Amino acid sequence: MIDAMSPDIFHDALARARAHAPFLAQLLDREPELADSLMRGLLPDLGLVSSIDPDLPVGRALRLARQRLALTVAIGDLAGVLDLTAVTGALSAFADRALDTAIRAAIAERTPDAAPIGFAAIALGKQGSHELNYSSDIDPILIFDPDTLPRRGREEPGDAAVRIGRRVIELLQARDADGYVLRVDLRLRPSPEATPIVLPVDAAISHYESAALPWERAAFIRARAAAGDLTLGWRFLAAIQPFVWRRALDFGAIRDIRAISKRIRDHHAQGQALGPGYDLKRGRGGIREVEFFAQIHQLIHGGRDPLVRAPATRDALAALARQGWIDADDAAALGDAYTLYRTIEHRVQMVEDRQTHMLPTGQALDSLAALHGMADGGVLLAALAPHVARTDRVYAALEPEEQPGLSLDRVTLAGELAAAGFAGETASRAVERIEQWRAGAYPALRSPAARGALEAVLPGLTRALGQAADPAAAILRLDRILAKLPSAINFFRLLEANPPLAVLLGAILSHAPPLADALGRRPDLFDALLDASALDPVGDVATLAGQMAPRGAGTPYELVLDHARRVVGEQRFALGVQLVAHAADPLEVAGGHARVAEAVIGVIARATIDDFAAAHGTVPGSELVILALGRLGGGVLTHASDLDLIYLFTGDYAAESVGPKPLGAVLYYNRLAQRLTAALSVPTPAGSLYEIDTRLRPSGTQGPLVVSMTAFDRYQRESAWTWEHMALTRARPIFGSGAARAEAQGVIDAVLGGARPERDLAVEASAMRADIATHKPPAGPLDVKLLPGGLVDLEFAVHLTQLAYRAGLDPDLGRAIDDLVARGLVPPALRGAHDFLTRLLVINRLVAPDGGVPGTATQALIVAAMGIDDWPGLVARLDATRQEVRDAWQLAIERAGNGID
Repeated sequence: MIDAMSPDIFHDALARARAHAPFLAQLLDREPELADSLMRGLLPDLGLVSSIDPDLPVGRALRLARQRLALTVAIGDLAGVLDLTAVTGALSAFADRALDTAIRAAIAERTPDAAPIGFAAIALGKQGSHELNYSSDIDPILIFDPDTLPRRGREEPGDAAVRIGRRVIELLQARDADGYVLRVDLRLRPSPEATPIVLPVDAAISHYESAALPWERAAFIRARAAAGDLTLGWRFLAAIQPFVWRRALDFGAIRDIRAISKRIRDHHAQGQALGPGYDLKRGRGGIREVEFFAQIHQLIHGGRDPLVRAPATRDALAALARQGWIDADDAAALGDAYTLYRTIEHRVQMVEDRQTHMLPTGQALDSLAALHGMADGGVLLAALAPHVARTDRVYAALEPEEQPGLSLDRVTLAGELAAAGFAGETASRAVERIEQWRAGAYPALRSPAARGALEAVLPGLTRALGQAADPAAAILRLDRILAKLPSAINFFRLLEANPPLAVLLGAILSHAPPLADALGRRPDLFDALLDASALDPVGDVATLAGQMAPRGAGTPYELVLDHARRVVGEQRFALGVQLVAHAADPLEVAGGHARVAEAVIGVIARATIDDFAAAHGTVPGSELVILALGRLGGGVLTHASDLDLIYLFTGDYAAESVGPKPLGAVLYYNRLAQRLTAALSVPTPAGSLYEIDTRLRPSGTQGPLVVSMTAFDRYQRESAWTWEHMALTRARPIFGSGAARAEAQGVIDAVLGGARPERDLAVEASAMRADIATHKPPAGPLDVKLLPGGLVDLEFAVHLTQLAYRAGLDPDLGRAIDDLVARGLVPPALRGAHDFLTRLLVINRLVAPDGGVPGTATQALIVAAMGIDDWPGLVARLDATRQEVRDAWQLAIERAGNGID
């Protein structure tokens, strides 16, 4: 019971309730003790008054609790003691509690001894935003986890979930003399006409990631896990967060919201204008338009600005104004209007406990005004009028002008293609291909909305593809993308609204098959290019790791992996686009690829260690260390690079982990490393990461995957071959504590500094290079890695010199060459050769991965990226560079052969 207040305000509220609200009058008669408390100016605690009696049957206990809360909230509202936030908050909290109680009861009835897990309710709409109406239904989505849901005997999880769901609805909706608890509307779930009332969580995630309709994004702005297994509910919401908050505008969702508003205005024409019978929810300038105004701006800006992701309408308006996205006066005016609308809406619903939003007519309107404390219906309408006018004016400003149809007939299409740059047979094939799209050749193109979006974008798209270096290849690759898309609507609308993106798409489709393939798997990758920063260099390792890391503590392992994979896919795609768009030096892009790889290794390694430790504990005084070698060690990767890694562990190899399932240290770390390698390399629906190569570990494929630091040190000092020491010149620790990394670096420094067997370096290095040439010949005339005088020869020259002179020991090959040049140990031309060959390797791996001579259009892209005037000039430069490298390699062999080691 809260502090007593003046009984007079309650006397007046109670009198108005009895005179003008039959439902409230009935409740006052049914709850005499509560009515007496209110008459004495005592407003009960809202949580206590709606407590659920455990000694009564669940359904009746919930109905009685709802009855007491409805009366208390109504009188507190009418007396002015409870504001709109308190009213909707109390109603929403009770809805959560009732839904949770019903879920627990439904599970307990079927499986009495089972924990109430594996079944969750996701609150949408006003329940989700804690803004529930006085007499409202709830719009949950019910999900279940087949692995944890309690069920009987041989019962299938899906059947059990549906039976639980039906019982939940029955408990909440059943009516008797005590009324009902809540009306439940499950139609916001995916394809409600075809799907069961309770969805498997993985199927629901898959739907929202790949096949959801645009309007569903707006619905999830206000979503939260409200009842049942909350861990399951929040896991589901975390998984679909990228679907809800996209960095780019979802034009489909925005158009759908506007279309819904237009249909509401047309369908509910009789309640559109303010007056008796006005529809507070659907009328022009009413509740729905305030909500839609906020949601449209949240969809536009929320992907990039997390501060505007407030679920509640008034909070969202305030946040949008604070961030400068909407006019502050408009936000304040709409917030005031919303408060008044919702308050009057509650008065309408208090009269008969009906879910209605329309003002009554005649004497009933005067009675409603009196319930609110006004003289008559005219005064009420006058109070609403300025708010309705302002809301109508603000919302109407969002509506775009009607666009004429853009459909082109076949003859006109052929003319447009010819004008765009398609010629001869290429134009004919393009017409045939586009006509197939129009006919719904692929699932993504079969809905009227998809075909409409295609027609809208077609003129601009044909012009963009006609400007592409290779229009025929571009349209063929676009066809492959469309064949794989679950829905093409937003893809087309994105291109329609951003013509420069269509031109960039043409370049990607013409030149970069890996990027085109990535778009086919994940068309949302294209969204990121809307951001002006998309073509900036990627951040440092720590920044990237922060973007890849899980959003909150307790995020399930698989969701951590999927989130990291998505971020890596976006970053690798953006780096590839930087090359195609000539927005970055290929050397900068190569460094970005390496930072992305190092960051994701750290994030996934930490997640894998934590998950593994849950079962097997940790090894006291010991930890995993990861060494990067090869191009990753040197900090320069291409789009297609694999990752050369060595796994080590510190501490005593004879130790044992402390945990539920203890393991010896050697077995512990080998199993851990197997899981980590799989996490980094196994393809999943969220994308694949990298090929992992661990053959540089001690004893190669014949040895264990992980060895102790002590064993690694001993092997490198006593048993490693020259080629292994050459590989060690680009080794660097990238994962482990500071102390563990320092220990590993100490081993590397000691070995490269001379703590290794004496060998004939020149002979062994020459033999190894010859063996590579025999077993891995160049793939083509542009295989700048394996060609004589290519990058392999350059690396051999540098590494042989590093080992022979114990100098220039930097894993960054460019810096190592600079040091060796300064010492007079390699020719000065070698640094320029390194940069030229590396740039050419990076760009070729993306646009000419087979090492062959590309088409004329792609040749132009390569020479532009290399800063060379034309293709003959590039070929001449390549020939001269290769000769410089061959000379440097021969010089390194001769010098090392003089017995220096």
